[in-house]
Amino acid sequence: MGAPLPSPDDAREFSRRLRAWFRRNARDLPWRRTRDAYHVLVSELMLQQTQVSRVLDYYDRFLARFPDLESLSRARESQVLAQWSGLGYYARARNLHKLARHVVREAPAAYGGALPSAPEALRALPGVGAYTAGAVASFAYEQRAALVDTNVARVLQRAFAPRLNVKRARDLTRLWAIAEAILPRTGRAVWVHNQALMELGALVCTARVKHCRKCPVRRVCKTEDRESGLR
Repeated sequence: MGAPLPSPDDAREFSRRLRAWFRRNARDLPWRRTRDAYHVLVSELMLQQTQVSRVLDYYDRFLARFPDLESLSRARESQVLAQWSGLGYYARARNLHKLARHVVREAPAAYGGALPSAPEALRALPGVGAYTAGAVASFAYEQRAALVDTNVARVLQRAFAPRLNVKRARDLTRLWAIAEAILPRTGRAVWVHNQALMELGALVCTARVKHCRKCPVRRVCKTEDRESGLR
């Protein structure tokens, strides 16, 4: 059956503390200053398996060359790959190019030349998985959508379900359910909540070190409770 879902009280307390911490400690990243769905998508694809510091070198240059889906759809694949050169994992660039052509050229009646806002519709597009769909839906459209990447899975597992294994498919499915259960009520709050989850995993609840003394949600963290009980 897996770990139980957080109670409504625990979910609210976790999100409240998390969002308050984020407002004080968030890094100023360019993709956090936009609600343009295409720009958000570009950042999310670039950030897959790539450090933020490297993406910062590419994000603005790529958007200066291809500022919207229309310009990207008109480009040749070789031009897109040239602009992506050095960032690696080139399937991301190819899928982004295919997506632009599909939305703008192949199915303009269905999309109106713009990315859809619903996670389910986003997932139907080339190269868009569950995480990326949730990210675009919540960060661009302020939809009440969950997202779980490596950092978020680690945070949720440590905070709510220490016995789960993030590398096991059924346990990852349970972590998605936990992510859904702790979403705030409004889309605007979800934007902050999801950004904060990712930031906590990147800066505090990291893979190598758990900086528990700095963690804003340690009072509601089950891993912290378990480890304190062992001392």
